[in-house]
Amino acid sequence: MKRFALIAALLAATGATAQQKAQSGPGAMLRGLDKVSGQTVDVEMRNGQTLPVFGLDVALGDCRYPADNPTGDAFAYLTIWEKGRTDQLFDGWMIATSPALNALDHARYDVWVMRCITASGD
Repeated sequence: MKRFALIAALLAATGATAQQKAQSGPGAMLRGLDKVSGQTVDVEMRNGQTLPVFGLDVALGDCRYPADNPTGDAFAYLTIWEKGRTDQLFDGWMIATSPALNALDHARYDVWVMRCITASGD
């Protein structure tokens, strides 16, 4: 029983140290792609803002980045739906360094997070 408690304590301590500390930025830089025309657009958004990106409406809930490496990654909470419709196409976190991990699935358009806007304005 003591061994089990010791192993559980060591595993819990290891998991806690493996977590990154993240800071919330005031906004994010997103990139949109029209797969038919090949046109891309970069959009700077603030948290809580909704903007059109081609035929989609994109809402940014939050953008977080590693506190010790602000340019290392970005985690943006996005809600995306087609203009004029209410059913959501995407609602969740997108990760800049792994865009395919949790991606928008749309036949014509693609949206992904590039980076967070940091307090220093990066």
